[in-house]
Amino acid sequence: MSSFENYTDLAVLVIWVAWLLYWFVSAFGNKAAARVDGWASFLTYRVPLVVAYVLLFSRATWRLWPWLVQRFLPHGVAWPCIGLAVLLLSLAFACWARVALGRNWSATVQLKQGHELVTAGPYRWVRHPIYTGMLSGVLGSALVIGEWRGLVALALVFASFAYKLRHEESWMREQFGAAYVEYMRRTKALIPGVL
Repeated sequence: MSSFENYTDLAVLVIWVAWLLYWFVSAFGNKAAARVDGWASFLTYRVPLVVAYVLLFSRATWRLWPWLVQRFLPHGVAWPCIGLAVLLLSLAFACWARVALGRNWSATVQLKQGHELVTAGPYRWVRHPIYTGMLSGVLGSALVIGEWRGLVALALVFASFAYKLRHEESWMREQFGAAYVEYMRRTKALIPGVL
């Protein structure tokens, strides 16, 4: 591994840690929960996320499965630079979505007291822009790392969010009825006009 790759791998870690710090600090002052998800469901989407981020940030852990640290992208400068750009833009998009959601945001599936249906900002383009941003951020990280573990992490994050958004949307349909069904009809879940 070249010193350039060491620096770009470190940059990925620093960017994610900075984003995570913002995420925790910005959670203060959110509305109180009116309905909270159970532990079994919480673990169903949280465990794959933890495994994915361990894959992204711990190369030594995967000695039992050496194929995970094999490269799917060639060494060089281009892919890591593209990946860092994708990572930064993606997490900025997730932060914008977080700001648009305001005090309605929570890390788990919840309905807040006085929960509002937000369809402005990035929510005009996709119903789950935070998930879009985080998935794209993992994709950017995988491009920087260039190893199969990055793509496995991306698949795990996608599976986690696919489960979580279906669960979340059932609650939103219960809460907002026809307004949410109409929102689902006109707005894709993760990729504008596609998915």
